[in-house]
Amino acid sequence: QLQLVESGGGLVRPGGSLRLSCTASGGTLGDYTIGWFRQAPGKEREGVSFISSTGDSFLYADSVKGRFTIFRDDAKNTVYLQMNNLKADDTAEYYCAADHLYTRMWDVFSLLGNYLEVWGQGTLVTVSS
Repeated sequence: QLQLVESGGGLVRPGGSLRLSCTASGGTLGDYTIGWFRQAPGKEREGVSFISSTGDSFLYADSVKGRFTIFRDDAKNTVYLQMNNLKADDTAEYYCAADHLYTRMWDVFSLLGNYLEVWGQGTLVTVSS
């Protein structure tokens, strides 16, 4: 049973940077497409970014394009989300999720699906001065 643990959240000033980690156990992360999602209080969950199992395909939400970068280090069984030029609107609980199928991740990001195989517990990012 694959398990995911997020880390790296915290308090950061607007314009600052933070790197989130999604580390897997009980399975090989290289077999999965990994997505990052976030949910702010009172708001719907939104997709932030995802990367395919091979690392050759990825997507970013319009709100984070040019500021966030997703990448994976399969030797460490970890996927990262590098967040630069953070804004107050980036404040949210950030979750990673894994699925064997790239198409299923795409569907969830596009609000066309509602299932992914594994979710982490989340890490809180607060952007505030």
